[in-house]
Amino acid sequence: MNALAATSRNFKQAAKLLGLDSKLEKSLLIPFREIKVECTIPKDDGTLASYVGFRVQHDNARGPMKGGIRYHHEVDPDEVNALAQLMTWKTAVANIPYGGAKGGIGCSPGELSISELERLTRVFTQKIHDLIGIHTDVPAPDMGTNSQTMAWILDEYSKFHGYSPAVVTGKPVDLGGSLGRDAATGRGVLFATEALLAEHGKGIAGQRFVIQGFGNVGSWAAQLISEAGGKVIAISDVTGAVKNSNGLDIAKLMKHSSENRGIKGFNGGDAIDPRSLLTEECDVLIPAALGGILSKKGVLILPDILANSGGVTVSYFEWVQGFMWDEEKVNNELKTYMTRGFRDVKEMCKSHNCDLRMGAFTLGVNRVARATVLRGWEA
Repeated sequence: MNALAATSRNFKQAAKLLGLDSKLEKSLLIPFREIKVECTIPKDDGTLASYVGFRVQHDNARGPMKGGIRYHHEVDPDEVNALAQLMTWKTAVANIPYGGAKGGIGCSPGELSISELERLTRVFTQKIHDLIGIHTDVPAPDMGTNSQTMAWILDEYSKFHGYSPAVVTGKPVDLGGSLGRDAATGRGVLFATEALLAEHGKGIAGQRFVIQGFGNVGSWAAQLISEAGGKVIAISDVTGAVKNSNGLDIAKLMKHSSENRGIKGFNGGDAIDPRSLLTEECDVLIPAALGGILSKKGVLILPDILANSGGVTVSYFEWVQGFMWDEEKVNNELKTYMTRGFRDVKEMCKSHNCDLRMGAFTLGVNRVARATVLRGWEA
């Protein structure tokens, strides 16, 4: 089952629990707009290269559509559609006034120079600038993109519409970005995990963690969990996996990964088969490479649309704050939102006698459905 089929299945189960009528269910599932554009750029060697870009705008009943732009060679319409739909439910679970969108370009960013990435980003922005905007659709970084990518989008968009810093979030602090945004998704994972463990009378300290993925989310989650007293015993990335039953030195691992473009060869633990990582004995498994959190063997699942909502929540802070919040305020506000989101999901679970994953989907779908009806869009 591909990502779109799995996401749509979860939506339909939530719609059934809520008793939504067929017209409303159909209107919530179908994207508002699907965009496909061709982007041709000159390479550094003078040749031309063409790439396909996508932007799926799923729903705007609760506010401007919101979602990242990813650069990856496996980007395709179904994946972008599924991720856009997930963003709709994720922003609703977080209870921030956004809808859902997602974008991407099918490319291998590691094989492109900085100047080629800039040209590709600017051409993509030229193709979609009339369809995004401060009150319409607000992009953000995702896999293969970063704050510099957002700066290029901001600059190119501003050529057509005047200076518009709020057209993207996740931009550099010097251009109005929010302090704490880089760590936000990983920090959100920490706060959501704290809330789940607290339900069982436990805390982060003393728990054994295994993390699949050591990109932005996984590395920040590992660092913050370690600082909170958790013991990260195994980590993997695309280059390999490493284990230390006494706990990995995360600071040294991050330094090694930065210098060597991956964790392979790290001498602070034993190299293991990455495929065995998910079967390692631990208290909490964080598949940051895939999205979602689950605790071992129980099997309690903390759904990704809650656990991974830290990034979009801090994007919301960046979008609305108007002036620069200090990082402590950003982190405190994020913890409030993440803890409240977990509480709201738990209440939905009790109301509908379902697990946390379905509770999160049901909460998100219910909030979007109510907004849709209130705006008179259900017919």
